Amino acid sequence: MTTMSDMQDDGEEGEDGLSCSSLWRAGPVPQVFPTLNADLSVDVVIIGAGITGITAAAHIAGTGRTVAVLEMRRVGAGTTGHSTGNLYAVVGEYLYKLAKKWGDDKVFAIVQSRARAIDTIEQNVAAFHLDCNFSRQPLALYSTVDSLSESYDIEAECQAASRAGLDARLTNDLPLPGVIKKAMVVRNQAQFHPLKYVQQLAAAIHSPQCQIYEESPVLHMDAENNIVKTATHKVQADHIILATHTPKGVSVVQTELRPYREYAVAALQNTPQLPGGIFWSTGPDATSTRAVTLDGKSYVMMIGEQHKTGQKNDPEAAYRVLSELLRARFSVQSIDYQWSGQHYRAADGLPYIGSSAGSSRVYIATGFAADGLIYGTVAGKVIADEICGSGNPFAELYSSRRFTPIKSAVNFLKENLNVASHYIKDYTTSAALKSFSKVKRGEGALVDIEGAKLAVYRDDADHLHILSSVCTHLKCIVHWNRAERSWDCPCHGSRFNYDGEIIEGPALLPLQRHDTMTNNNADVAPL
Repeated sequence: MTTMSDMQDDGEEGEDGLSCSSLWRAGPVPQVFPTLNADLSVDVVIIGAGITGITAAAHIAGTGRTVAVLEMRRVGAGTTGHSTGNLYAVVGEYLYKLAKKWGDDKVFAIVQSRARAIDTIEQNVAAFHLDCNFSRQPLALYSTVDSLSESYDIEAECQAASRAGLDARLTNDLPLPGVIKKAMVVRNQAQFHPLKYVQQLAAAIHSPQCQIYEESPVLHMDAENNIVKTATHKVQADHIILATHTPKGVSVVQTELRPYREYAVAALQNTPQLPGGIFWSTGPDATSTRAVTLDGKSYVMMIGEQHKTGQKNDPEAAYRVLSELLRARFSVQSIDYQWSGQHYRAADGLPYIGSSAGSSRVYIATGFAADGLIYGTVAGKVIADEICGSGNPFAELYSSRRFTPIKSAVNFLKENLNVASHYIKDYTTSAALKSFSKVKRGEGALVDIEGAKLAVYRDDADHLHILSSVCTHLKCIVHWNRAERSWDCPCHGSRFNYDGEIIEGPALLPLQRHDTMTNNNADVAPL
């Protein structure tokens, strides 16, 4: 099942000149928040202004505590603003599979926590008068082929959803083109405009008590003294929340996480064929599909093609596959939007939410898989309750300090063997080019200069951007991502733009820059 609740784009030009930009970014520029311009002392500092950080800020500020939110780019500009906008109490990797690992009682609690998160979002929409197109809609999991395995998935998931208290039923009647062989429908789920939601909620809570800062990346965190630093200023706080998708810096929980990328395309429908609702297909080419109406225009969005970060030779192929599937299933015009995003899967199937293993005053929220809009809302409330001492019924379920070796064993071993294999292979193989002149315009490549592997990108103006290829997180070698013109780390998911600046992941520092050159024949860079 594919959901891609967590996605991010970088605004670069992709295949056929189509910009890699999220559908949600269409429209007027929202309120701009200030950049941090002075040292602060607050009760709570939150790093990251996506749905997790802004949800936590809203709850904490509501108790009278002072809050500062530091965002690297713009509010919602990361994973939140590039999601499907789908809200559901089930999970992307199937409830029945979680039940086999955790039991029906835990799955019931998981579903209840997620259902309450939808209610929280709906309550915020009403309380703060947020114009974000929130509506209750059904979710459908369906198959278009006679397949015993797909039929089993749908039937088992329907049973698990019903046991967890959801209104689920089997059917073969869906408002989709083509023949539906079997489907499960869960009523009373929801959809919204995720970027409008988080931006408007941020604007509603922004005040001297709850200060929100954009373009203020954190470059250093002192967990022992509860201080975070940007390039120019620092914030002292009693508590630090890392609402950053994955913990920044080095954390033991990163050994339990698997970073994945996923892709989306959106096109105008020739005639409205798809009503509101969340539509997940099963099988090897599983996709998530939904309709979106913006400025009176009806779009259809399709998501799929997952792969490990930094481990796909031709990520642009994902856009081609999805575009072909979208055109085959629906009558659409040109593909107007395409983007990709990242999510992190926990080894035991549940997110890590709460105080970190290293400090009781540092809180993390990660491992949401592709279910981040809901788990981000859950995390914001759980962490806020923990800081404020009010208690939360789901805190133990998602505890970031839990130890589940049996439930985690297979994925833990698989992930860390994968990391080790890439580390060894990238340092011992000689796949790098031997000359800068071999790097084509608009392309990036590893170039070996006297035994040093450099990450080199030649821009459209023929300038060379020369970086260290060593990820600043744990020193793996980054790989070039043609689709987004980025350098992606195959070990723990850090991503950097072609000029070395951080886009995503646990890395705190950019890739080391060596030079920018215009000489086509340059073969040596200053090291």
